[in-house]
Amino acid sequence: MTQEDKKDVASLIEARRDYTADTLRRADLADGPVMQFTRWLQEARDADILDATAMHLATVDAQGQPHSRIVLLKHFDDEGFCWYTYQLSDKARQLAENPRASLLFYWCGLERQVRIEGKVEMLDAENAETYFQSRPEGSRFSAAASVQSAPVDNRAVLERRVAELHKEHPNGNVPRPEHWGGYRLQPHRFEFWQGRADRLHDRFVFERGEAADDWSVQRISP
Repeated sequence: MTQEDKKDVASLIEARRDYTADTLRRADLADGPVMQFTRWLQEARDADILDATAMHLATVDAQGQPHSRIVLLKHFDDEGFCWYTYQLSDKARQLAENPRASLLFYWCGLERQVRIEGKVEMLDAENAETYFQSRPEGSRFSAAASVQSAPVDNRAVLERRVAELHKEHPNGNVPRPEHWGGYRLQPHRFEFWQGRADRLHDRFVFERGEAADDWSVQRISP
């Protein structure tokens, strides 16, 4: 390692800031984790946080190797948190091997993050069709032209396939690919994290009991 490299490493070690945007106390929490998430997501959107619905999706394959990527939350309710993708992709294969995953939302401007863990199920074709048809035309053609995660020789191959599909469907109504669909993570654990000064952060965990609406809540150490 050169001296310049060592200086770069040292600058990372020294990089820090304090968290003073807000607090989170037990009395501030909503009655349940989905309601609390709804409140925080709306506050992130009201604050114009870029990509407020972006979430880090972590999966584990059959060999125990973790994988992670950013996907976009498309809808959620008390039953779970949903996104859409190609069901032959790497993440889909990993979910078929191990149908458990975690989501992480990080809203830097508000110094907040939410972790959500649970079991994942596939959404039905009706849900997939409804969402697919709601997408912009360009996104629908791109999805139809691409077998996500499959090898491709170069970008020109993809662009040529998109052009071919436009010729086949000049009215813009390209069909949803058979293996393009949605997933729902059914949560059993939430953690809400609020950054605080001197790293004495506020953290609360909700864990599901036997009933769907039975949630316990516990403050945990930072």
